[in-house]
Amino acid sequence: MASAGSDLGIENTNIKTAPGVTLDEQQKTLVGSVLDLFAGRPSLKKLSLWDDDGVFEDNITIATGRKQYEAQWYGLQTAFSEIERLHHEVVSAGNPIGMDLKTRYVTKGVSKEQTIDSRVNIFYDKDTGKITKVQDKWGGELPDSSFKNVSIEQLLDPWWWVHYAEGWAWWLWSFTWDTWLWEAMRNLNSVTVPKMVSVPKNDEEDAKRGNQ
Repeated sequence: MASAGSDLGIENTNIKTAPGVTLDEQQKTLVGSVLDLFAGRPSLKKLSLWDDDGVFEDNITIATGRKQYEAQWYGLQTAFSEIERLHHEVVSAGNPIGMDLKTRYVTKGVSKEQTIDSRVNIFYDKDTGKITKVQDKWGGELPDSSFKNVSIEQLLDPWWWVHYAEGWAWWLWSFTWDTWLWEAMRNLNSVTVPKMVSVPKNDEEDAKRGNQ
């Protein structure tokens, strides 16, 4: 009998786990599908594992609902000529499932290369088996909504500015230290990307893009 992962076309089936961490079959399917998405291998079938009201959140976007998060995942194919997973390891089999991820991206056209170390959290509904949220925390953190959490030492450290400025420039967004505006920019990203990225309307169109 074919597994759920094979029925969905999931390519990443060799899931690496930390010592003492064991995933059940449902969790393996969810992790494998998320690894495919981060590798720039989305499909409508894999995204059928997401709740319609699901959320994808990283340091530059908060994508809420199917229209927004599907565009974010298909946008990786549009934005990058190379996506290479350098490392992954599931470190927690709870809810959320916790995973360390290291990925190298090369931007199309300008050949700008960026390597991102992330802590990925996968939240899911145990009853439906659907993903409800994925957090991609660059360097293990997400932007805080309160400016008071940005220390004076950080503001005075030029390397702190360079690190975050490079991240925003890489995604063609202007960087700001003012976290309420940062939050607004993350929300703006989630709204504008669906207008720029085309998501397949059906499996046939998806297959023509090589996503099945």
